[in-house]
Amino acid sequence: MPLAALTTLRVGGPARRLVRASSEAELIEAVRSCDEAGEPLLVLGGGSNVLVADAGFAGTVVLVATSGTELVDCGCGYPTLRVAAGEDWDAVVVRAVEESLAGIECLSGIPGTAGATPVQNVGAYGQEVSSTVERVRAYDRVERRVRTFPVGDCGFGYRTSRFKQEPGRYVVLEVEYALRPASMSDPVRYAELARALGIETGARAPLPAVREAVLALRAAKGMVLDADDPDTWSAGSFFTNPVLAPDDAAALPAEAPRWPAGDGLVKVPAAWLIEQAGFGKGYGTGLARLSTKHTLALTNRGGAAAADLAALAREVRDGVRARFGIELVPEPVLVGLSL
Repeated sequence: MPLAALTTLRVGGPARRLVRASSEAELIEAVRSCDEAGEPLLVLGGGSNVLVADAGFAGTVVLVATSGTELVDCGCGYPTLRVAAGEDWDAVVVRAVEESLAGIECLSGIPGTAGATPVQNVGAYGQEVSSTVERVRAYDRVERRVRTFPVGDCGFGYRTSRFKQEPGRYVVLEVEYALRPASMSDPVRYAELARALGIETGARAPLPAVREAVLALRAAKGMVLDADDPDTWSAGSFFTNPVLAPDDAAALPAEAPRWPAGDGLVKVPAAWLIEQAGFGKGYGTGLARLSTKHTLALTNRGGAAAADLAALAREVRDGVRARFGIELVPEPVLVGLSL
């Protein structure tokens, strides 16, 4: 079966073998058996953060289909939501909102599975999943055993973690999120979201209202999956926002948006750089184009090949480099191809 059917970009050739793991034991056994046989392995969750080559994958693809969400008392004075890696992430957010548990409401509408959230340190609208992760259980393919990582050992940073920094080593099995019992959200730090809610930046709002506002904002940018809307046939934001040294940020035009990124560094919106480099919404002439709603998303307009998307990504990356001297870094995992 072509892997295109398992990815939100809708591209990718076939795997040599596809294994669906519906339990943790099946997942570990599938990974262990591939490693023992020296078989190339690709672990796939929701397929929302991956670009697979047209040639496919010459090995085994293990599809993580584990399930289970449990509210537990960890004895820490607050509840934790224990979630199997294969659970749909937005369903996890829905449960948290319904249970009046704050901390991940701004992460509504993000496609993919729970197991991917600590790998990328998924974030949106002023929240990052690292602020709620209590611990991560993962299978270590080097030590060939299950390990538990408390949040302090996860190596979280902007769109990164120890699980991403050592690619392929860890297979996430389960994540525990420590959430705050409350009917009101965490302080809304993202100005665009605060405006949509009609509140001041830093104020709180009811959890359901925050979720609905986030979904509306994401939908307006083509960032909520819709089978009838090619603007959503993407991997979300294709490039991360560059984090620059102060001198590099100072070299940008005065009107360039920027905000502090900690340790004296400055974060600049990749979308602004892309637009200013001449790549507007809908840019492209073929079947792979920038979204008509958001320049940071590369989309498959129907029938595009992985090579088409990679070529567009290169063009955008090279254009930004030529205009600003800044190297954009792709966020999706590239399988069988490179930029």
